Amino acid sequence: MALDRWIAFIILLICLAYGYTAYFAMDDLLPPILKRSPVWPSSFPKVLSVGAIALALIIVLGLEKAPEKDKTGEITLSNLKQYNYGQALILIGLMIAYALLLRPLGFLASTFLFLVLGSFALGERRYVVMAVVSAIAAGGIWYLVDSVLGIFLRPLPLMMTGG
Repeated sequence: MALDRWIAFIILLICLAYGYTAYFAMDDLLPPILKRSPVWPSSFPKVLSVGAIALALIIVLGLEKAPEKDKTGEITLSNLKQYNYGQALILIGLMIAYALLLRPLGFLASTFLFLVLGSFALGERRYVVMAVVSAIAAGGIWYLVDSVLGIFLRPLPLMMTGG
């Protein structure tokens, strides 16, 4: 079995445990007044687990692939030496740095830096495009989360806000 099917099988097992928890364990902890509500706290985890189980089953059963003769693009254990691990490790390091710098630098600066450095690590060399797209994305996400959803995100560094 190919590596992508093994990964999908592991994800399937995790989603089955998550779905079991969402369907049977979470609802028992609700107070009686919440049990009359049409939307429970477990509603989204139930939908998420069913969707993830369906998608993982599609990959495990091989239904997503059309029958083809050439298998050069398939992920197998013999092809693991030719993958670009450096980029993956750099992105993981950037994610950790993003999480650590989110409070001190603020959402806008840390998100902008993460997007610019991440796209640079993946090979993008059009610096003006990287900066413009990263600024629009960081500002747009901050506006949606802060203004539309009403969830406060500190946009500026702590030193600029007196914190």
